[in-house]
Amino acid sequence: MDETRRDRDAEGRARNARPRDGLGRPLPYGAPGVARQPEGVVRTPEETLREAQRLLGAGMPFHAHEVFEDAWKSGPEAERQLWRGLAQLAVGLTHAARGNTTGGARLLRRGATALAPSAGTRPHGIGVDELIGWAEDLAGRVETERAHGADPTQVRPVDAADEAPCLRPGSR
Repeated sequence: MDETRRDRDAEGRARNARPRDGLGRPLPYGAPGVARQPEGVVRTPEETLREAQRLLGAGMPFHAHEVFEDAWKSGPEAERQLWRGLAQLAVGLTHAARGNTTGGARLLRRGATALAPSAGTRPHGIGVDELIGWAEDLAGRVETERAHGADPTQVRPVDAADEAPCLRPGSR
């Protein structure tokens, strides 16, 4: 494959076939990578949460974000903000694990804001209040790390598996 051209599907949409690592970063063509999540999978909320938690626990928040994105796009309108917020939390963790503290903190807070209308509830057993607290705490810690590091390239990425949130308290 010509590495200078973007991969496109039959409709001309970009479909990057490059292998990716566990944090979703593209690897060189031909390198072994982590299997990607299939797109457009319709899962029950239970299946979505189980698969996303497995991926988060394995240190693969980028892949968990793709699972949440499927739920966001295929689920009922009334739940889209919930799933979008969870996807944003996973992307925020992805960025923080890649060392992008600014993007990580921003997306963690955006996800917490998206979940805020569900505060005080437990849709599908999801610990919304706990997730909002987790996101705000992690965002603060990565910003503090950045503030104390004079050289942004020296900021330590967070360990995605160690920092993975528990989606449903007591189910991990």
